[in-house]
Amino acid sequence: MTRILIAECMQEISSFNPKPTVFEDFNIQRGTELLSQRGLNSGLGGALAVFDEAGVEIVPAYGARATSAGTLDAAGWDRLSGELLEAVAEAARGGCDAVFFSMHGAMGAESDSDPEGALLEATRRIVGEDVPIVASLDLHGILTERMCRHLNGLAIYRTYPHVDFADTGTRAARLLMDLIATPRATTIRRVPVPALVRGDELITRTGFFGGAIRETQQLESSGKALAAGLLIGNPFTDVPELGSQIVWVSDGSTPSCDDDMSDLARRFWDKRHVMQAHLTTPDAAARQAAGVVGRVVFRDAADATSSGASGDSNACIKALRDNGYRGRVLAPIVDAKAAAAAHAAGCGARIEVTLGGRIDPDRFTPLAVTAEVLSLSLGQTRHETLGRPINGGKTAVLRFDNFTVVVTSRSVALFDRAPFLSQGLDPADFDLVVVKSPHTEPHMFEADAAAVINVDAPGSTSANLPSLGHTICQRPMFPLDEITDYAPVIRVTERALS
Repeated sequence: MTRILIAECMQEISSFNPKPTVFEDFNIQRGTELLSQRGLNSGLGGALAVFDEAGVEIVPAYGARATSAGTLDAAGWDRLSGELLEAVAEAARGGCDAVFFSMHGAMGAESDSDPEGALLEATRRIVGEDVPIVASLDLHGILTERMCRHLNGLAIYRTYPHVDFADTGTRAARLLMDLIATPRATTIRRVPVPALVRGDELITRTGFFGGAIRETQQLESSGKALAAGLLIGNPFTDVPELGSQIVWVSDGSTPSCDDDMSDLARRFWDKRHVMQAHLTTPDAAARQAAGVVGRVVFRDAADATSSGASGDSNACIKALRDNGYRGRVLAPIVDAKAAAAAHAAGCGARIEVTLGGRIDPDRFTPLAVTAEVLSLSLGQTRHETLGRPINGGKTAVLRFDNFTVVVTSRSVALFDRAPFLSQGLDPADFDLVVVKSPHTEPHMFEADAAAVINVDAPGSTSANLPSLGHTICQRPMFPLDEITDYAPVIRVTERALS
């Protein structure tokens, strides 16, 4: 029976978040625990459905997931990579015919700027040259040359906001099954584009980016590519090969689509100015909100924990308070000390605390408030989109003046309503909601909003990209630099079978 080894390692980091990730921040699944992802909207969930249908033997090795955060420290990377690769080696001892790897693509460690490449390289040494390895990747991933040297193929998310986690795993798994059925050499071809992009044009349902992805789908369905897609990198992961890429996988039987992809790269480049966020200063946003009839959404993408930010920004709260906004405000913040003070005082107590600025004090000054403790919890819930667990640690809902603030002890991804709903708070009941994410599914916050404002607050995931201070990524890079000329160049990495 065909034996397929499965593994997972997923985290996205912001190099500009001062708080490092540690090993304990990861949710670890060892061996058969990975099989609990059956039926989930995850890369592994989609892949497992394909493998189960095919009747292959699944050999689960190791899975590690962490919410987006700061760079993984050296000790954490040593332990994580050591445990994962030891598990891969153990699982491979009984032999394996293929490897499926669920990855993000925008990890970063203090001691290795390309963790995914390191894991694939080591896995290749373990399983040998003739075993196909296929990975699923987030479209914010950074596909490096080292990764390409050890992959036979890949599949990339096609939606933003992301909803196609399982679908991407399904596509990657089907490609892997094809390579098992018909072993052959493959080639990963890439056209790098020196541009970092943000903004509403990246919403795949409506923007230019989505149209470009659909073009790659057509090339794939026409047989011109075994797999194809676009990667735009994570602009906050400051690593040498950061940038956007048009990517496709081919073999000797697929006709060339080099011209199609080069043309797409040129058009992507031509749209680089359009694919930038339009931002409003916090004070101007607060004044604008005061004149809106209906609900307002503040997108605070600069402190998006789902992109790797610290979560302790109080910039929007401060701007609204300083400018006299009177509507009912709902906002999240990460502040373990304030949450602990609320738990110590108990429900109904009034406490004097400061909010924010504990993790990233260079950007945020703690804000003094006198607040009522409305409710307390341990911050345990599940995401709407993935069904995966959320652990915010000790959590308190505090109310002061016209503000209701969900205070968590740990950073949690805020790309859906779960952190609010789990505390009995419906965003629809408030006049203004601070959403610490660049985009969410429309029905969650924005469908019935009278105004959606992209706030130019400080933060380690600011869409004001030149303000972040990149020092490692390749240059020149738009919009960090002015670039007058661009010509597509195809980079080719072949994966031969011996």
